[in-house]
Amino acid sequence: MKIGIVCYPTFGGSGVVATELGKALADRDHQVHFVTYNQPARLDFFSENLFYHEVAVSKYPLFEYPPYELALASRLVDVVRFEKLDILHVHYAIPHASAAFMAKQILLTYGIYIPVVTTLHGTDITLVGKDRTYSPVVTFSINKSDGVTAVSENLKMETYEFFDIENEIRVIPNFVDLSRFSLKPKDHFKRAIAPAGEKILIHTSNFRKVKRTPDVIKIFAKVLEKIPSKLLMVGDGEQRSECEQMARDLGVNDNVRFLGKQDAIEEILSVSDLFLMPSQSESFGLAALEAMACKVPVVTSNAGGLPELNVDGVTGYLKDVGDIDGMAESAIHILSNDERLRTFKENALARAKEFDLSIILPRYENYYNEVIERSKAII
Repeated sequence: MKIGIVCYPTFGGSGVVATELGKALADRDHQVHFVTYNQPARLDFFSENLFYHEVAVSKYPLFEYPPYELALASRLVDVVRFEKLDILHVHYAIPHASAAFMAKQILLTYGIYIPVVTTLHGTDITLVGKDRTYSPVVTFSINKSDGVTAVSENLKMETYEFFDIENEIRVIPNFVDLSRFSLKPKDHFKRAIAPAGEKILIHTSNFRKVKRTPDVIKIFAKVLEKIPSKLLMVGDGEQRSECEQMARDLGVNDNVRFLGKQDAIEEILSVSDLFLMPSQSESFGLAALEAMACKVPVVTSNAGGLPELNVDGVTGYLKDVGDIDGMAESAIHILSNDERLRTFKENALARAKEFDLSIILPRYENYYNEVIERSKAII
């Protein structure tokens, strides 16, 4: 197949999933064309089956806000026509689904029908999509898609609850590439971070408010009172400065390292003992899955799709959003006994294997074929 993928080219979950999916499809001899405004962060190697088409936005002075959606629609028309794509897969509803619909209508004037699959990832529905400014467009674009997927049952239910959706939504969960995300021999790195054998806790995110990153510092401060430990904060965003100040205020800053954005996150996860994710909302929890694949148990909130991934008392623990004390107690329980910690680590890996790329990828391929076959009836 010739597949067009539209995504945000960032370190966020939707961009990561879209890019990793495209790379995997290319490895299976599909021709994959990424269409976005920058090269995706994880599109980091050459393949004869991978192509990148940049969306250039006009700087015409009349536009107070650059019309990215129009530029994207035009670029999609161009790529579909001249690369003869079989299907478009757009990740994150706003503005990709609506731009794809516009492109589809323009392509009809050329006698081309391009089926569109829209994948819902989370905040495009639970946060941005609920804004009445965008809600009608989100509803329309989902209903006009030829296929719709969501990354968790929870997100599927929320979409039906808050929007007047007539389309079927197929749940295809996020995945992890176990050939990349696995425990690496990085003992020298671990000794450098924790020279006295301290336990290492980790958090990775884009530091947005929805991630509740200051809660991570509060949880860690309570853990540190009981267990010698270090905290690695990976990522960057609006709440980083608040977290840095909180670490100073709580007197734990000497035990916290802010590492910024990292490409080889699997190497950092490989030296970690526990992953913290106290998010307000998570449609799935891809960062937690990647940690589990590296044999790192997780303590998370019970928000959104996280209970579909993190098995309470087995791969880690689930606590209510904002339950700092409960999350700290769970972390201490896991870390305070080495044999218990080893059990949680093994359980985390076993659970992650259920979401291996080799299992999830065929579900996308089958869905593409299903959507393409249905579209032939429309033509």
